[in-house]
Formats: sequence, structure tokens, C-alpha cells
Amino acid sequence: MAYKQDTICVQGGYHPQSGESRIPPIVQSTTFYYDSTQAMADLFDLKANGYFYSRLANPTVAAFERKVAELEGGVAAIGCASGMSAITLLALTLCDAGDNIVTSSAIYGGSYNLFSVTLPKYGIEGRFFDPDAPSEEIEKLIDDRTKLIFTETVANPSIKVLDFDKIAAIAKKHGVVFVVDNTLATPILCRPFEWGANIVVHSSSKYLDGHAAALGGVIVDGGNFVFKGNQRYLTFNVPDESYHGLVYADLPAAAFATKCRAQLVRDTGAIMSPQNAFLSWLGCDTLALRMERHSSNAKTVAAYLAKHPKIDWVLHASLPDNQYHALAEKYLPNGQGGMLSFGIKGDVNKAAKFMEALKLITQETHVADVRSCVLHPASTTHRQLTKEELEQAGVPENLVRLSVGIEHPDDILADLEQALKQI
Repeated sequence: MAYKQDTICVQGGYHPQSGESRIPPIVQSTTFYYDSTQAMADLFDLKANGYFYSRLANPTVAAFERKVAELEGGVAAIGCASGMSAITLLALTLCDAGDNIVTSSAIYGGSYNLFSVTLPKYGIEGRFFDPDAPSEEIEKLIDDRTKLIFTETVANPSIKVLDFDKIAAIAKKHGVVFVVDNTLATPILCRPFEWGANIVVHSSSKYLDGHAAALGGVIVDGGNFVFKGNQRYLTFNVPDESYHGLVYADLPAAAFATKCRAQLVRDTGAIMSPQNAFLSWLGCDTLALRMERHSSNAKTVAAYLAKHPKIDWVLHASLPDNQYHALAEKYLPNGQGGMLSFGIKGDVNKAAKFMEALKLITQETHVADVRSCVLHPASTTHRQLTKEELEQAGVPENLVRLSVGIEHPDDILADLEQALKQI
């Protein structure tokens, strides 16, 4: 039976047998006991399901993985140590030295740095495009060594909404894997697989957990990309001698997820901890309820700021005059999330004074949990970028990023008003 998202939030991922714990227990163990040598051999050969070492898989982590996979509509998921480790693992699963990644420039600063600085040191080039550019311009970046196109559903912090149809068409035309970071939308507001994506990633530290308690990331395999016979992805089509000659493209499902876990998770150990998986699993219980409140509160705040004389501009797709309003109505009809950005009239010092005057809303290097918080990206999360790169990423120096929480909207507005009076 196919359940609605709200039901999957509270029932997905774990189904106890008679007499078992109603919610998944925290299996805080590195290893697992077997009384049969053959049983362990079958696990190592991927002939049986089970657990033998928590660096590869763990029952508590698996419960969280299954819940997120169900929410996104994917065939498998991998719980990772952080959102950045999730993006790194997916890149290394698909790419070899000499390959390239074609990526939107309007992405989180850490992702931008990974693609522009870190991965190039290992021979993997990042090629950036303006997500608003015409298809022909984006296609010029693609060649026979391009292994993925990377985007965000709602860009952090420029709040640009992805045109799925445009990017999905480009990826399909060239036979390239289409990856979407769905952190700020969550599967409650948008399910990228329904719009042509092949792989979805999350920083689960954000809305999925919802409480700023558990660091983590997750990769979801849509199972909808054909690797078999695709010469662009040769490593999927030849035997993996490090894993008993397994040919990943021959698997009936989850070729990407299997290769990622069997090779990259095995070798890097960047798996989510059982404790963090447990907290994130619990957080997902209320995800549908929270996203409704985050979205409605942000819509109220955006409308208020848009009319304030000390605010230069506001970016949130709920505003009728927003550049991405039509795209949001198409891809995010049930809410545009709790993230918005705005510009303080004046210089960087005025932005700092405003943020320091806030009382309820706190300054944090975080977004997307139940508490409202602000950040100045140009001097924090994106400070490694040049002025030109900041402009390319849609992060002007007077931009203030506001993650609207689930507090009463009147209290949020009152705090913004008293702080704005002080500049």
C-alpha cells in the first residue's frame, strides 16, 4: 500500500516484529556475531542481507536510510557522516581523475569549495554554470568526461529555485547523472526523482533532523539511471576486483548505491553514527508538520520584510514578484521552505549591527532547524570565495540569510522590528 508523506514520516523505515522495540534501538556496536563461516562469507559477497561491521552498515543507520529512501521515492539510501561527506562520496563514486563535474554556481559555499578547490587537487574538475543560463550555454560545459550535473532544489543562500525540466532535459540528452541537493526543500515540499533527478543528497543535519542535534548526510539512489552498457560510466561496467569481481551495472537495482557503499564507504569510513541516525530517524517523525510551519512563517516574514523601508531586497519564492515564483508554484506548490535572504540597506557594518541587535533570533553557522537563526554568508560560510565568486554564487556582501523557525510568527516579526529600529 502506498502511503502519504505524512504517514511515511512516522511509520517509514522500521517495522518491528512481535515483541521487538517499537522504535529502532540504538545498535551501538562496531561488529556483529555469527556462528556460521558461510553466513559471514555470504554477507561479504553481497549474497545475503545483514551486518558484519558498522563501518559499512548498521541496523540503526539502516532504519534511517530506509525512511529517507521511502520519503524521496528512491530504491536505496546511504547514511553519511555529514552532508559534505555525502556529496564527496557521490562524486568519488562516479568520477575518476580526469573527469569533470558540471555544477550550478548557486550552491552552498562548502559544496562550491569542494568542486572548485579540493576535488581538482585529485584530478576532478568543477565546471560552474549560472542556473538561469539558457540550456545551450550549460551544454557547452559537458564533454565525454562529464560524470554528473549537480544542483540544489532551493539554493543556499541565494534562494534560487531550480528549473528541473531544463536541467533534466540536458542530463538526459547527454546521458549524464543528474544530482540534486534537496536539503532546503526536503521530500515534503519537492521530490526530485519525480522531476528527472537520478540521485538526491541531503545534509540531514538540517530539516530531516530538525533540532540541530545530529550531524549527518544521506545519499538516495533513484534507481532510474541505466549504467549498463553506458561507456561514460566504464567503472560500473567492468568487474570490481576489490569486491570479488562484482559488475555493478549488472545488479537489478541500486547500482549506484551498491558501488558507493562497497567501494567508497568501505574505504573512507564516512558512515553516519548509530546515535546520530537514531536522532535523525526521530526527527523525521515531525518533518511534514514542521515544513508546513517553516514555510508559512517564512512567507509571513518575507512579506513583512519586503515592505520595510530599511530592507533593500528580499529573496523568497512565496513573494509574487520573485523571479522564481512561477517555478516554485510548479515544483514547490505546498510551500517554499523556511529559508530566505534579504539585503540590509547600507554597508556590511549595518548588517552586523542588525544581527547583533536580535534577541530571539540567534547568529549561528546553521540553518533549517526549529529555531530561527541568521548568518552573514559573505563573512562566514562563503568567506573563502572571492568577490567575483560571491557575485557568481548570488551572495552579495549585504546579504543576510535568515532561517525561519517554528516559533510563533508574531514573536519572530517583533524581534526583527526591534532590531531594524537600531540601525
